[in-house]
Amino acid sequence: MNKPFIIEDGYIFIAVPAILAVLAGYFLNAYIAALPALLALYFAYFFRNPHRAVPADEDALVAPADGTVMGVEEVFEDTYLNKKCRKIIIFLSIFNAHVNRAPLSGTIDFQQYTCGRFRPAYKEGVGYENERYSIGIENGHTQILVTVIAGILARRIVSWVTLGDTLLHGQLYGMIKFGSCAEIYVGDDVDILVQKGQKVRCGETIIGRIVQ
Repeated sequence: MNKPFIIEDGYIFIAVPAILAVLAGYFLNAYIAALPALLALYFAYFFRNPHRAVPADEDALVAPADGTVMGVEEVFEDTYLNKKCRKIIIFLSIFNAHVNRAPLSGTIDFQQYTCGRFRPAYKEGVGYENERYSIGIENGHTQILVTVIAGILARRIVSWVTLGDTLLHGQLYGMIKFGSCAEIYVGDDVDILVQKGQKVRCGETIIGRIVQ
């Protein structure tokens, strides 16, 4: 999915403080205009859609979000995979790009949006309590579940795809507005290649590989 460098969802966030900065600068002074001007610049930075070099290896799973790996856990996933699997948790700060990309090529054969709370995204258990959006991707070789989770500031999860759509490797498919978290559930047919504390780049960092 082709999107501009600044995601359209951010235009209103950028425009309002930018207009306030112009008005403050004209009717008041430059010092007062500085705050809304800086806010407009931050929103332009936040809603960026940076170019990423997606690996050519179709067996490589790429990170669905920018951020820091908070952990790799063994869990039982009972909404889509219905089996024991590994969960990779990625925390996004307010300074990370918040667009989401498909970890691998495949068809969306599961989709679920769940309303919930807005606890800080780094807190344990937010994946079960907070507002979240999940897609299950199947490609004939493996199945994975990707869940993006709202945080204390993230009040809206945006998706540009739906059930039955086919995603390309590293394809842009949505975004989370402000600080948040992403979780990727994989089975034993995927080797995990990241560890706690590692920084990852959406659509570029290889987080796992399908075992043939």
